[in-house]
Amino acid sequence: MNQSQPRHPLPRLVQGFFCEYLQSQRQVSPQTVASYRDTFRLLLAFVQQQRHRSPTQQALEDWDAPMVLDFLNHLEKTRQNTVRTRNARLAAIHCFLHYVGQKIPDTLALVAPVLAIPAKRFERPLLGYLSKPEIQALLQTPARPTWTQRRNQLLWLLLYNTGARISEALALNRRDLQWTPWPAAQLHGKGRKQRLVPLWPQVAGLLKEWLRQLPPEPETPLLPNRSGKRLSRFGAHKHLQRLLQRVRPQCPSLARSRISPHTLRHTAAMHLLQAGVDITVIALWLGHESPATTHQYVELDLKMKRQCLAKLAKPQTLPKAFRPSDGLLRFLQSL
Repeated sequence: MNQSQPRHPLPRLVQGFFCEYLQSQRQVSPQTVASYRDTFRLLLAFVQQQRHRSPTQQALEDWDAPMVLDFLNHLEKTRQNTVRTRNARLAAIHCFLHYVGQKIPDTLALVAPVLAIPAKRFERPLLGYLSKPEIQALLQTPARPTWTQRRNQLLWLLLYNTGARISEALALNRRDLQWTPWPAAQLHGKGRKQRLVPLWPQVAGLLKEWLRQLPPEPETPLLPNRSGKRLSRFGAHKHLQRLLQRVRPQCPSLARSRISPHTLRHTAAMHLLQAGVDITVIALWLGHESPATTHQYVELDLKMKRQCLAKLAKPQTLPKAFRPSDGLLRFLQSL
C-alpha cells in the first residue's frame, strides 16, 4: 500500500453517503439533502483552509474531533451563525460518521470522539404573535393593488388561514386546491405528511380570481414570481419587510419586535387557542407530530395567564424564610 495515499479518502465515502445512504436507503427529502450538502461544502472549505488540502485530497483522518470543534467555533464566531445552525451542522456530521462507522468498522476509534461532541443548549425565545388589529393592518387591501401586491396579500391570508409553514404555502400548486364539498388546501408538510385545511370563503374567492391569471396546468405554482417560477422564501421575507415599513406608521405596535412569515403561523395558532380550540386540534391543524410540540409552540397571552392566576386561592400565611444553620449549607446557599 502506498503510504502517501490517505487511508480513508473522503470522496468515495461522501458520494456513498449521499447517493447510497441518504437518497436510496433513507429516501430523505431534497431539503435534507440540500442542508447536508451545505454542511459538507462549508467543512471541506474550512479543512482546506486549515490543512491546505483540496476537498478531493482530504481523508477521514482530517475530520477528527479537534478539527470539527474548530469548525463549529468558526461557524459561531466567524460566520455569526446561531446555536441552532451550529447544532444542525453537527447533526449532519454525526449522521455521516455513523454511516462511515457502520460501513468501515475499523474507523470507529476515529469517529467516536466526533460523535461524542454534544449539541449545545440554547435559549428558546418566545416567538410572539400578532394581535387582531395588527393582523388586520397587514391584511388590508391596498387602494390600487398591483399584481405583486395581490399575490402577496393572498400569501399572507393563506398563512394566517391555514397556519402553514412558509415552505408549505410556497409549495402549493394549482392541483393542491380542492373546491368540493368545501374549499380547502392540501399542504405537504415535514416528514412527507399531508393535511387538508379548509379555507375561508373570502380566501377561496380571492383564489378563484387569482387562478384566472395563471396557466391551467395542474403543476402551476400557486404563488409564482414575475418569471413564472415559484416564489422563494427569501422573496417572501423581503416582501413582508416592505409591507411592514408601509403599514407601521398606521400601526406603530408592529415596530416592537421582529416579524417574519413564521409569525403568521404562530398568530394563527394563538388565535385558535384564544377562541377555545382544543390543543390537540391545533396540533393537527399545524401538522405537528404530537401535541407536545404544540405545547412548546403556543404560549399563553397575559390575559389568559391572569385568568389562570385568579383561579388560585390566595395563601393564608407566608412561609418562613429558610435560614441555613450550618457553615456548609450557608456556602451552598451562597452559590
